[in-house]
Amino acid sequence: MSVLQVNNLTKKFGKFTALDGVNIEVNEGEVYGFIGPNGAGKSTTIRVLLGILKATEGEAKVFGKDVWANAVEIHKHIAYVPGDVNLWPNLTGGEVIDLFVKLRGGNNKNRREELIEKFKLDPTKKCRTYSKGNRQKVALIAAFSSDADLYILDEPTSGLDPLMEQVFQDCVMDAKRAGKSVLLSSHILSEVEKLCDRVAIIREGSIIESGSLKELRHLTRNNLLVETKQAITALNELKGVHAIEEQEQGLAFQVDTEEMDAVMKHISQFGIVKLESAPPTLEDLFMRHYEGGEQKETGAGGAS
Repeated sequence: MSVLQVNNLTKKFGKFTALDGVNIEVNEGEVYGFIGPNGAGKSTTIRVLLGILKATEGEAKVFGKDVWANAVEIHKHIAYVPGDVNLWPNLTGGEVIDLFVKLRGGNNKNRREELIEKFKLDPTKKCRTYSKGNRQKVALIAAFSSDADLYILDEPTSGLDPLMEQVFQDCVMDAKRAGKSVLLSSHILSEVEKLCDRVAIIREGSIIESGSLKELRHLTRNNLLVETKQAITALNELKGVHAIEEQEQGLAFQVDTEEMDAVMKHISQFGIVKLESAPPTLEDLFMRHYEGGEQKETGAGGAS
């Protein structure tokens, strides 16, 4: 069942087009990765979903309701964490968490305490004394303490150290196991790869690729490192071979997945001594989409 649906979403700031026909669908119990560099349009899309910005064209629905017309009703069932959290300076972290949880009608004290301990937050300190990382922790604890049906997370681990990132990832997987949905906007590709069922790549306001990781990986290249008894010849003439590089341990190169069989047949005749193959990562896919393309300036509209 679809929890979030975006069809042909367009947002213009004057002459600048921040979003150009964006389509996204997040299903129940799914973690959906929304990736792209800063300035690509991730945060603008999320602001539209939250009812903060009104779309110029297209439609966006959460729980089947229009995000602009029914923003108040929708907000009762979603939890949002931005990439840069601003808190009330004179309240303590604990007071802010309680306020956010109360606003959503939740009252799960045990979950709150468990998360405060996991994220190693001192809830008695005033928010003005918190570092960026601690402000993120307050927002994450508040979000995951509430019983939301959809979590909208916009660069949520910004400022967190690697140990806390792992705690965050555990929270996302707990939410998924409970049948909740997550829209995770990120430029940390390893995070997306670990957590997401499906991803959409946004570039300059347009979705350029979307699907499951398995579906997208056919577009990427495997990384091979080969050592052979005899020197490999004519490798650069083969279709689908890229970035050939002589290394101390052997010959390193990339192969398009669909050409792997032909390439392996070719190199096997030179007597393979050692072969290492690294599966393509989301980063490989991401870089292939961006290489050679200059990013446009986003201007004052802020399509980050």
